[in-house]
Amino acid sequence: MDFLVQIINGLGLGSIYALVALGYSMVYGIIQLINFAHGDIIMVGGYAVFVAMVQLGLPLWVAVILSIAVCTLLGVIIERLAYHRLLVKNAPRLSLLITAIGVSIFLQNLFQLGFSSSAQSMPVMFPSKVITLGSIQLSFSTVLNILTSVAMMILLVIIVNKSKMGKAMRATSEDAGAAKLMGINTNSTIAFTFAIGSALAAVGAVLYCNTFHQITPYMGGMLGLKAFVAAVLGGIGNIPGAMLGGYILGVAESLTIAAGGSQISDAVVFGILILVLLVKPAGLLGKNVQEKV
Repeated sequence: MDFLVQIINGLGLGSIYALVALGYSMVYGIIQLINFAHGDIIMVGGYAVFVAMVQLGLPLWVAVILSIAVCTLLGVIIERLAYHRLLVKNAPRLSLLITAIGVSIFLQNLFQLGFSSSAQSMPVMFPSKVITLGSIQLSFSTVLNILTSVAMMILLVIIVNKSKMGKAMRATSEDAGAAKLMGINTNSTIAFTFAIGSALAAVGAVLYCNTFHQITPYMGGMLGLKAFVAAVLGGIGNIPGAMLGGYILGVAESLTIAAGGSQISDAVVFGILILVLLVKPAGLLGKNVQEKV
């Protein structure tokens, strides 16, 4: 029974990784960019909640909306100022990658200047209830994380597969040049992709703050790296794959800590990635794509 509880707790932790991994997968699927600044957008979302609830005394629902709005706007600004010109000039992917790392370092240092490097305590955001299912007792935050991540994935799948903008995203992903010839505004499509990914990061930030109750300017570093691992593990560019990768990492980390291996939990996470890539380089749900000549 304890094993099952740890599995569910791992799914709760993995839900946070999954929400962040969705942003990585979406951006990579559109422009083949590993946006390493994405983890720091979560950090910005966490501080937006902190400022709203602790410093301004606003209610939770306002803080959540504010966090989503700030992260969405930040994602669009980053795309426009940092990546857009490089994409227009068809710059090497290495240039984009270095720019993403630069944006990440900039955000970390900016918030260190504004809020210091010390951890900030977060208030209780949701009720600290215990949900009992038969003989299993689960925390409310764990159940909330799982349900929220599943709901966000379903909503994202509907947007990508059913909406007009979703069709534009898929067309841009397949062939940006052909999409332009068909009258699709690829610049707006890419900006929308960054906006959606950043909004999901804000939701992940709220769940993170509710789960761990503290934030630092550097919290997005390891969290973003694990989410990137989750995206690659599931098959980067694949939405269900990002979710699956996040859940696998969360469960693996939870079981490792429960077994007394808290000091090696990160090593286990990255070890799983290495093993999967050795067996299936495209990820669990990814497809090997041959380069067209």
